[in-house]
Amino acid sequence: MTENELRGKRRQRVLKGAAILTGINNSGVMCTVRNMHPGGAELKLPIEAYVPDEFLLYVTKDRIGYKAIVRWRRDDRIGVEFAGTEPKPHWHYG
Repeated sequence: MTENELRGKRRQRVLKGAAILTGINNSGVMCTVRNMHPGGAELKLPIEAYVPDEFLLYVTKDRIGYKAIVRWRRDDRIGVEFAGTEPKPHWHYG
């Protein structure tokens, strides 16, 4: 099966700035949302960045925080599944 067949939904190509908020020391990793659909997204991030298996993805333009679960990792990209939304934490500047 190809990755597209496993995904089950076609993602819309986008280019949005976002932050991966881990809650570890109130830290965030800046990333770019490359494509997304209501159930998930593909993110591009610095290759050296530490990203846990679950985190809050805050998409600045949308002003939405997505509860994200990592489904795959490849070099400087990760694929995530959305498991709902929640407000942006008060400590995040964006």
